[in-house]
Amino acid sequence: MRAGIHPVYKIAKVICACGNTFETRSAKDVIKLEICSGCHPFYTGQQRLVDTAGRVERFKTRFSKTDGKMVVRKPVKREVKKLGMVPAPKPKVLSTAPKKETKADKKAAKKG
Repeated sequence: MRAGIHPVYKIAKVICACGNTFETRSAKDVIKLEICSGCHPFYTGQQRLVDTAGRVERFKTRFSKTDGKMVVRKPVKREVKKLGMVPAPKPKVLSTAPKKETKADKKAAKKG
C-alpha cells in the first residue's frame, strides 16, 4: 500500500440536536447529527414527531385553515370520446429514395 494517501483516523466528538454527545473515531473532528439513538423513536420506544426543517409545523398550519374538516371538491366531468372510423396510415416514403421523373420534369430539363 502507498504511504501518505490515507486520512488520519482520530477521536471525534458527535453532537446530536437533542443535546446528546459521545465520542467515536472518524477522519473528522466534530460530527453533528439531527437524530441519534438517544432520541430516535425506534430505540426509545416513545412516539415522537421528528421535525426536519419545520415540516410538522407547516402541516399543522395548513390543517388548521380547514378546522380539521375535509375539503369537498367539485366532481370533474369527463367526456367520453366516441371512436369513429380511423383512417389508414399513409405509407412512409424515405427521404433518401430517388424520385421518379415525370414528363414535366423531363421537358423542364431539356429546356433549362
